[in-house]
Amino acid sequence: MKKTIDGRALVYCEGAFNTPNGKTAHGLVRFTERYEIVGVLDSTYAGQDTGAVLDGKKNGIPIFKNMGSAIRELKDMGDMPQTLVIGLAPDGGRLPIEAKDIIKKALTLGWNIDSGLHDFISNDREMVELAEQYGGRIRDVRKTPLRKYLHFFTGEIEKVDCLKLAILGTDSAIGKRTTAWLLVHALRKSGKKAEMIGTGQTAWMQGAKYSMIMDSCINDFVSGEIEHAVVSAYKNENPDVIVIEGQGSLMNPAYPGGFEILAAGRPDYVILQHAPTRKEYDGFPGYKLHPLKKQISAIQTISGKRVIAITVNHEGLSDDQIIPACQDISIETGLPAFDVLKYGAEPLVKLIKDYIK
Repeated sequence: MKKTIDGRALVYCEGAFNTPNGKTAHGLVRFTERYEIVGVLDSTYAGQDTGAVLDGKKNGIPIFKNMGSAIRELKDMGDMPQTLVIGLAPDGGRLPIEAKDIIKKALTLGWNIDSGLHDFISNDREMVELAEQYGGRIRDVRKTPLRKYLHFFTGEIEKVDCLKLAILGTDSAIGKRTTAWLLVHALRKSGKKAEMIGTGQTAWMQGAKYSMIMDSCINDFVSGEIEHAVVSAYKNENPDVIVIEGQGSLMNPAYPGGFEILAAGRPDYVILQHAPTRKEYDGFPGYKLHPLKKQISAIQTISGKRVIAITVNHEGLSDDQIIPACQDISIETGLPAFDVLKYGAEPLVKLIKDYIK
């Protein structure tokens, strides 16, 4: 068993794995320091390897058809989990009705429940009573913290003089968090001290040491919480680079979270994640995605900071289409374009090193 914060975990992702609504599960099977992921529940891909399904590379984490088969197999392997993590990330953050029976089963086994949805399991009296009866813990990651624990913006971030990069996107569910982690890990591997600032529930679940959860935060304190996370990482770790995970996109009608990150995170430069095959905003048919150059212009106009690179989400592209797509983006924008998930973040790190203060 690898050393983790919260031990072994099984991830519930029924009907959503390998879709935008499964992005929490995707993040956890790719990387997490909080849990040791022992499997994913999704009957659609039962019997397959999560890494093979997502990225074409096996990672040894199996997908189970249902709770019964997962328990049988994990018990035989000696890998029974302590936690059931809800790996769904649907629009609006609602818990599917069919998930409740799975959660109840996990609670009767004495497992903990971690959820990043807006439907709070800890508000369900039956679930709470089961947790109390069988010794489990329910943790709703998106539950708004008490105001006494929240921070207001102070301007202290102006004292942070290491390189700050924001990984923004042209849409939601487009891979900003994955790119941010890959970049942080590649920077560390190259000998640079890098820290990740998580701004969503999945980054927290992955063990981001310095994080806030933007869409569970009262609006008055969003800027202060972003600032507090950045300043804390700077003071405690003395990093060469701080990488701030983006949320939504500036022009997404439902998730315009990039504004707060630009205003409060005060990045020196922006890296923009883009999926060239997307035509409409995720989850909103009829809302046409704004052109890439227009989105770059909006970021630079609002923040006064340059976009220095485009990172490419290769959804809908075959392997032999990825490099030409990157080349087309570079011709269109005049910026270097990288697919860090497919080819690694080392070329992007080489570019970034020229900007380290």
